[in-house]
Amino acid sequence: MGALSLNDQSAIVVSAEQVSCDLAGEAAILNLKDGVYYGLDPVGARIWKLIQQPRTFGEIRDTLLAEYEVDASSLELDMRDLLDQLAEHQLIEIS
Repeated sequence: MGALSLNDQSAIVVSAEQVSCDLAGEAAILNLKDGVYYGLDPVGARIWKLIQQPRTFGEIRDTLLAEYEVDASSLELDMRDLLDQLAEHQLIEIS
């Protein structure tokens, strides 16, 4: 997958091969394929919550820009890093 494959129209949704729960504003995710748990900080958990339904990269970015005081380019870099890691562990699907 790789960061270069993400653009504003990239559709992102959680994989069916995981279960997750909210832990006081953070998220815990269990990969059902390998039994490994992953944790997300509050911003990562917010992204995770947004992608329970398919959303585009642009929709996620615009939602977060409206909710957090953050620089757009910094946010995009952080989103790409997180989404790359989630995709690498097969926790999300990007199309």
